[in-house]
Amino acid sequence: MPPKGHPLSWFTNRGSGGGDIMLRSAYVLILTIGLIVILGHGAYAVKAPDGNESSICLQCHSKEGVFMEFMNKETISVFIDPSGFKMSVHGFMECAECHRNYSIDDHPKKEYRSKGQYRLRSSHICRRCHDDEKICEKPIHSALLDQEKDGSSPICSDCHSAHSVMPVTGGKIFMSEKKYCFSCHAYDIRMTYRSGETSSIKVSHETLRSSVHGMLGCSDCHFGFSSEDHPRRNFKSRRDYLIASSDSCRRCHFDKYSKTLESIHHSVLQQGDMTAPSCTDCHGSHGIQRMHDDRVSIPRRCADCHGEIYEVYAKSVHGDALINENNKDVPVCIDCHKAHDIVNPLTMEWHEMIPQICSECHADRSVVEKYGLSVNVVKSYLSDFHGVTLNFYKKQREELDKPARPIAVCTDCHGTHNIMSTRDVGIVKSNLITQCQKCHANITENFPDAWLSHYEPSLASAPLVFVVNGFFKIFIPILVIGLVLQILLHIWRYSSNR
Repeated sequence: MPPKGHPLSWFTNRGSGGGDIMLRSAYVLILTIGLIVILGHGAYAVKAPDGNESSICLQCHSKEGVFMEFMNKETISVFIDPSGFKMSVHGFMECAECHRNYSIDDHPKKEYRSKGQYRLRSSHICRRCHDDEKICEKPIHSALLDQEKDGSSPICSDCHSAHSVMPVTGGKIFMSEKKYCFSCHAYDIRMTYRSGETSSIKVSHETLRSSVHGMLGCSDCHFGFSSEDHPRRNFKSRRDYLIASSDSCRRCHFDKYSKTLESIHHSVLQQGDMTAPSCTDCHGSHGIQRMHDDRVSIPRRCADCHGEIYEVYAKSVHGDALINENNKDVPVCIDCHKAHDIVNPLTMEWHEMIPQICSECHADRSVVEKYGLSVNVVKSYLSDFHGVTLNFYKKQREELDKPARPIAVCTDCHGTHNIMSTRDVGIVKSNLITQCQKCHANITENFPDAWLSHYEPSLASAPLVFVVNGFFKIFIPILVIGLVLQILLHIWRYSSNR
């Protein structure tokens, strides 16, 4: 029994009260549990309960805010996510298997000149086990070996992480495929073709994310390329590569691709003209946007090949309103020529379709009434001499297979890409005389005045024609009714005389 005055004598001093005994017993139990917890924690600090040496390392390396400093004052975090390491393919390994010369008993301090030197030295650790697979001889990695070796080039851990290494198989499930691809394609790596040309395979992450394909994975378009396989492809020239890349589009956009097979662009391409545009020439590759969201960009894309026509269009009444006023009501290239099934505009079939093309805007009341234009311009054309004759010869060509004849259509009088405002009567009249002389030789300057210019006659405009039209609208029905009555009276008289 402890002597009187000893710290433990209070617990062993037996009193007569049972309550005191129970209270003292409870304090003894609490003290015992506390000692067990403290001793157990101290034992864990020396060695993990499961005997795993990595658990000892993680007692320090699982704390955020700890950094390693290099000689040039650069720093790098030494934090390791325990859950990520446990789930990795290396989760069964001890830290010392990769970080040799480090152990619980010995933790040497190594010095590196810079973060770049440390990254390069650390990348050699992976080759101890993965050298047999000759990873660095794969095409994408051999391209990286040609880059500078100052530590800024991608290393193993940039793609596979350092301590949360996931299986390569099933990479889209275990890690972001884009993150994997961008570990190389975020750098200005060059692709070399047999012709000696080179092009950068660098892709902007922001550009890709803002495109219409931002939610797709890289391998969705680059078929055959993945985190498991990166084949080497050999093209004659950069143009051959771009045209071949366009074939990827048809896997999702087969309906659009089928239309391109009927276009003038595909026909020219099949004839060997490699300058003919393909999908990526018009839509881009990684920064693909919805064409209708920015109508101004459409003619500018066409200008890459049709620069002279774009300059003419930009000065026309349509182009000026689009470019300078951002007027979305005016037509752009694809409204007249279509986007994918572009027809040769020099054919007679295209010539006959022009009134129908113009009617898509000029017969739309919601569009033309905004600008004080007549909604009946197409109707007035189809009812006059030119329109009736055009439909007559068109039916002959389709039904009787007769050769088509050139009849004046909208573009013959108004122009094609150089369409001017009809409010300048003097310019319009002089242009009309020039156009009419192509079919009607020896005409006078007053020849266009015989035409009402699509407008319906009224008392304010062409009053004489308006009055004559009104007279015949009344006179002809009366004449027909009188003729019918006369015939009926003759029949009645003939029947009654019998």
